[in-house]
Amino acid sequence: MSFEDRSHQPYASYGQALAPIDVPRAPEGVPHRRMSPRSMTLVASLLATAILAAVLMVTPAPYAIRTPGPTEDTLGAQDAGDGQSATEVPLIEISGAETYPASGELRLTTVSVFGGPGGDVLFGDVLWGWTSQERSVQPVEAIFPEPITSEEQQEQGQAQMLSSQESATVAALTELGYEVPTTMTVVAAAEGTGAEGVVEEGDVIVALDGEPVDTYPQLLAALDDVTPGDDVVLGVEREGEPADLTVTTGQGDDRALLGVLLDPEYDFPVDVTIQLEDIGGPSAGSMFALGIVDLLTPEDELGGAVVAGTGTVDVDGRIGPIGGIEQKMYGALRDGAGWFLAPSDNCPQVAGHVPDGLGVVSVSTLAEARDAMGAIGAGETSGLPTCEADAAGA
Repeated sequence: MSFEDRSHQPYASYGQALAPIDVPRAPEGVPHRRMSPRSMTLVASLLATAILAAVLMVTPAPYAIRTPGPTEDTLGAQDAGDGQSATEVPLIEISGAETYPASGELRLTTVSVFGGPGGDVLFGDVLWGWTSQERSVQPVEAIFPEPITSEEQQEQGQAQMLSSQESATVAALTELGYEVPTTMTVVAAAEGTGAEGVVEEGDVIVALDGEPVDTYPQLLAALDDVTPGDDVVLGVEREGEPADLTVTTGQGDDRALLGVLLDPEYDFPVDVTIQLEDIGGPSAGSMFALGIVDLLTPEDELGGAVVAGTGTVDVDGRIGPIGGIEQKMYGALRDGAGWFLAPSDNCPQVAGHVPDGLGVVSVSTLAEARDAMGAIGAGETSGLPTCEADAAGA
């Protein structure tokens, strides 16, 4: 349609004046109202608040946010492809002993942390975290008390992961009745302990109070019988010669301490390889140990159940507490677990925060965790210890 055909438009053709537009006028006698100073102040305040809120939503905040991280089945496989071909390898590989198939899953759990080294979180993320049951918001220094770079954090996490895998292997094999001969070499004496000035770097521990100790678990078991503060006779080999050293023990968390830093070298009777990428820290130790136990025993302990859990593990099978357990429980439930094995020392954080649909069992040793795994697989869970019961007893 050409311009000349638009006779219905409110404009005149070129060369003509525009048609006048009627502007509504206020009725006679009605004054024109202007915004009062108070109203103008209110509007300005609301506008300033909105602008400030918008700025805060995109402003970095001095907080770190924990969220449920990925979980991995220690009885399953992990993708080891190069990006072009899909290749899966068992997360735990064992040679030198017969292994058995498992019908269920043992899932280690993790926490994803946003904020701190290598990144910031925004106030908008913090507000969201405060309203979410699955998330935890804390000051950065509460999670990262020491200044650390992202690279240092990753290196530290990987070192802790490798150490936990080694401890888990020793604990699992010991639980199954194997002996794991160990060369226990002293790296240093801890400052301020009874070992300072007594032991030397390079000493190899071979006995305690006249009793030979051939494995690390044996040494720890012998210290369980010592009252903290008592003297012990530490038998060592120093530069190839035997020596007896008198050491005054100290108080540990749950046993007497020698006050020495050791570099143990294990002679494993069974070869265990754990392949896990992109996950760091020591908290998967208990689930690694359970996975090794399950693979080396003919019983189908799980009976098809999906069990998740967390916790450090010492070479003598003691399970220790970890951080972020609330987020780990939600991650376990998300990935299909019906049961969760929690360190007993974490029960104060667990009680009252268990998500619906997840059963939580309190464990303090690998033996207890193994028993719980068997009870869950057999459907005999009524007598299992819970964190709620532990909290009530406390």
